Amino acid sequence: MIVFLLAVVCLISGYAVYGRVVEKVFGADEKKVTPAVEKCDNVDFMVLPTWRIFLIQFLNIAGLGPVFGAILGALYGPIALFWIVLGSIFAGGVHDYMAGMISVRNGGKSLVPLVEKYMGSEIKTVFLIFMVLFLLLLGAVFAMSPAHMIADLFKVEFAWCLAAVFLYYFLATLLPIDKIIGKFYPFFALLLIGVTVALMVVLFTCGQEFYPQLTLANLHPQGLPVFPLMFVTIACGALSGFHATQSPLMARCLQNEKYGRSIFYGAMITEGIVALMWATLGMAFYGGSGGLAETINHSGPGGVVSEVSKGFLGNVGGMFAIIAVILLSITSGDTAFRSARLTIADYWLKDNQTLKKRILISIFVLSGGIAMSFFDLTVIWTYFGWANQSLATVTLWMATFYLEKHKKCYWLTLVPAGFITSVCVTYILYDKIGFRLPLSLSTAIGTVVAVLCVVSFIFKHYKTHKINSK
Repeated sequence: MIVFLLAVVCLISGYAVYGRVVEKVFGADEKKVTPAVEKCDNVDFMVLPTWRIFLIQFLNIAGLGPVFGAILGALYGPIALFWIVLGSIFAGGVHDYMAGMISVRNGGKSLVPLVEKYMGSEIKTVFLIFMVLFLLLLGAVFAMSPAHMIADLFKVEFAWCLAAVFLYYFLATLLPIDKIIGKFYPFFALLLIGVTVALMVVLFTCGQEFYPQLTLANLHPQGLPVFPLMFVTIACGALSGFHATQSPLMARCLQNEKYGRSIFYGAMITEGIVALMWATLGMAFYGGSGGLAETINHSGPGGVVSEVSKGFLGNVGGMFAIIAVILLSITSGDTAFRSARLTIADYWLKDNQTLKKRILISIFVLSGGIAMSFFDLTVIWTYFGWANQSLATVTLWMATFYLEKHKKCYWLTLVPAGFITSVCVTYILYDKIGFRLPLSLSTAIGTVVAVLCVVSFIFKHYKTHKINSK
């Protein structure tokens, strides 16, 4: 219990202290006119109340990550808590804040034009294709997962559930942001937070041990290595590239830059707390990694959610918890498709304000998501993990180039960018979806690549600084 409370205190302190450092380095200016005011179109650009934006941002970035990812990460034991806490404060919060605020400073642009502007036009087409495929992949995951859960919960055909989810996605992707997302999502976010807190209250009061195997040793039943696998498995609860596709959505609704820290950095810290709770629930309910692994192998992370929820809250309370998780995934799926629509519009069109353009792009992105839903969910999720952290890597490097260009302390993003670069390179070299090299060799290559990237950036910075000072 004490370990859990200390972790929560660290996360909240990280928001209060390090969040202010990040805000100061970026230079938030409450006098600047934001895109929500300057470019208001009452579709994607409009001012929304700050508390609504915060809850929408939290719900959008969360997805299944802080639940499923944290449950899978719990297989490694309490060491997972370190990545959730440190990752949320020094990587995820920084990543989300920079993605959102750099978008605010650039007229609410999505990630592709930002990468082009600060990292060069040579990679824009490749990155656009990667981004769209990633978002369609994500949308398919967040369509299939809730469809399966709805089918299991209400005993109906999966195909009908999937069709209903995609029909909803089309409407949410197309309509102005205040019609569905701005109106209902804040309350869905409160439902998720409420049921998660309720589960933790039961854990506090039932006298069950929080961490039956309290050790920093790797407890994964299959002996899978902590590095790099855990850092890819626990993504949304610590650092996730998907968040960089969502922050620009809310950047278009932000009334004042001074609210950026609470919305972008604060939502990430809140997600970290949720991930911390679900990782703890997974370890406590099953008494360690062994029992947790058995349930995951039999019915997946969704089965864990169902068993934990019903075990702690009963059938009725458990159903509310399961519904909250379903809503969590659905609300990230539709914003993934919405982000894909805006990304394509930012690249090819001067605007996408006309209804006809929005309908055509929405049909295109939804068709891609439907096509991907015919693939095996397990396979899609495996590739999503690496692609997700690769996107986080690009975003952090983009933010580093932004800070360097504006003569600000780029170490804030350079350090996490270098670390996650080593994770992604090592992962693709080692894992079964990649080259399946020995772990030691993969780690060595990943470390060398990361160091070379960091050194190359620093050398370029000092070379440019020297030339400009002459």
